[in-house]
Formats: sequence, structure tokens, C-alpha cells
Amino acid sequence: MLVAFSVAPSGAGDSDSVSAAVAEAVRVVRESGLPHETNAMFTTVEGEWDEVMDVVRRATEAVSARAPRTSLVLKADIRPGHTNQLREKVDRIEQQLGPE
Repeated sequence: MLVAFSVAPSGAGDSDSVSAAVAEAVRVVRESGLPHETNAMFTTVEGEWDEVMDVVRRATEAVSARAPRTSLVLKADIRPGHTNQLREKVDRIEQQLGPE
């Protein structure tokens, strides 16, 4: 499964504290060893349900430790039996677009 999520503190003060809290969440994802990708809006993690949701939970807890309130947005693509979708989904789109 693929899970794209965004977690951020609320009520914590300035933008420096937001980026520090988000960095802690990304650290949890990186240390998990699961395939992942972070962009300006979301972090996407690939793996089995229990392991991915555990990473999301721990990343959320890392942010929650720094703020009185936490926002979590989550989107999941649940497709049993498929792996490496973090890259293959993008590759299929590129194939449709063809050479530039």
C-alpha cells in the first residue's frame, strides 16, 4: 500500500517550530527503512498496512510532542499484491506522455 500523509503542529508559534516538528516526522519515516518520498506537501510511504500505519502513528506522535494540537491528512492506495508502486505509478504516466 501507499500512504501519502502530511502532519503539522498547530498552535506552536512561528514557522521555525513548524519546520522543526515536521523534520522530526520525516526523521521517523527515514529511520523506518520503508520506501518513501517527501515533497513540499506530503510524505509518501510504501509497505504493508501495519508497518506503514505504525510509521504514520509514530511520525504524528513526534509532531504532537512539540505542539498542543496536531493536524494529520492521510490518503491511501490499498492494492494488495503490488509492490514498488512508489515508482511504477509514475513510470506508467511517463510512458503515456512519451518522449518530449
